[in-house]
Formats: sequence, structure tokens, C-alpha cells
Amino acid sequence: MVEPLHHPVRPRDMPTFRHVPAPTALALVLVLALALAGCGRAEDGRSARLPDPVGSWAVESLTTGGRTLHAPETAHLDIGRNQVKGNYGCNGFTAVAAFAGSSAVTVTPGASTTMACADMEFETAFAKLFQGKLTIDRGPDRLTLKTADGSTIAMTSAPAVTDAPLTTTEWTVESLVSGGTAASLPGEAAGKARFTIAPDLAVSGNLGCNRFSARATVDGSTVTFGPLTSTKMACEGPVGEVERTLTELFGSGPLTAKIEGRTLTLTAPDGKGLTAKAASAAE
Repeated sequence: MVEPLHHPVRPRDMPTFRHVPAPTALALVLVLALALAGCGRAEDGRSARLPDPVGSWAVESLTTGGRTLHAPETAHLDIGRNQVKGNYGCNGFTAVAAFAGSSAVTVTPGASTTMACADMEFETAFAKLFQGKLTIDRGPDRLTLKTADGSTIAMTSAPAVTDAPLTTTEWTVESLVSGGTAASLPGEAAGKARFTIAPDLAVSGNLGCNRFSARATVDGSTVTFGPLTSTKMACEGPVGEVERTLTELFGSGPLTAKIEGRTLTLTAPDGKGLTAKAASAAE
């Protein structure tokens, strides 16, 4: 009888199992968990990118001299790479901006209107703070400008503003323009001069004292008012002066119309004109 051959199993043919001590296994789990957490934080960082200072900002408040001044609804800054346009809350202004990266900006004031406004305390403080070298603190949808003495201008991203339509809007005259200077209406006339251009271009309104009507012709960015028909009340003092100025302006020929948000500017070739504000839904 032939004996079957038996090959002994050599040690190298046997599968090898390494025992990982429990502490080492725990360490591997912790490393993987930390790596995943790091990835999550990186993704969060990407989603919370800090805003570029260049853009449109609504001013919320000022802090200066230990006080907080809350901004009027119209206070804003439109910051460009080299220039800033804005509104102190009533008066508009321009300025030159020189950025040092995204951490600081030096502001040189330019031109501004000179209307007498209801909240002059805020306007004066804003104009005083928004000049010279300012440091920039950025947060998601927020921007804070800080002066050397620690005063701040706090802002948030401004929502897109839709321009009011020229027609169907009731426009209230706020200032009279002569060249590059705008002067607010005297107190006796404030809020009284209003006009509306209907869809069929019929114009109706008040010159500050007398009611009037006319026809308008719109050609691109120009508006021409036809002969005015008005009531015949005698209007004296500042109200009468505003009325005479508006009557002359509306009868002076083509006026260049420019609408920015809720503000309309009508300007004659000689530089004279007006600014008017669109009525809000509450009005």
C-alpha cells in the first residue's frame, strides 16, 4: 500500500493576523473624526466668506462720544474702488476712497448738497466720522468702519432698490438746484409742492400754493412740460417764491430727468432744477 504524501505546512504559508492594541485603534478613530471635522469647518469657512467692502451698504448706526445715533432710512454708502457716493440721511455727497487692501480705507470728502434737514445731528456726526483713515471690520453681510478714536459707522448689505417709475408716482419737491448747489425748500413750503405724471402724460399737482395742470412730452431722458394752467390764489413770501421758481422751471423747455431709487432730479440746460422724492406706500 502506497502511503499518501503529507506536506507539512510551513509557517510562511499561514495567514498572519496582527493584533492592534485597543489604544492604537482608538487613536485612529479620533484622527479620522478630527479630519472630518476639519473638512466641515473648511466648508463652513468657504460658505461664510467675508464681504468685499466695495458695494452698496445701508447705514444702521453711529457710535461716537459714548453715544449711539440710529440712522435715518435713507442713509447709505455706495462704495466703489476709488469713489464713494452716499447720503447722510438727507444730503447727498461724494468722496474719494483709497483702499489699503480690505482692512483700511482713507476717505477724502468731495461735494455735498447743503439742505437744512430734520436730523442734522446725525448728518453732522456722519460727515465728521466718514473722512480720513478708517479701519474696516467685516462680517457676513456686515461692515463696520472705525475711526482712530474708536468711533464707528455700522452698516449692513443694502437691498437692491428699484427705481420709482416717472409716471404714476406722486413726486414731492424737496429742493431747488442751481448749478452744483441744492437748497431745501423753506419750512413754509416744505411738502406742499407735489406733482404726478399720469400714464397718458397728463400732469397735475400743486406748485406750493396754487394747483396746476399741464401735458408732458417724454423723449428718452428728457421731459418737456406744456403750458401750465393753475388756480389764481395770491401767494406771498417763501411759498410764493417757490411757486414762481417752479413755474419758470416747468416752462423753461426740455428738462433732463434722472431717477435714482426714490429720488427724481429734473435739470434745465442752465443748471437750474429740482429734486423730488417718490411717495412711499404709507403716504
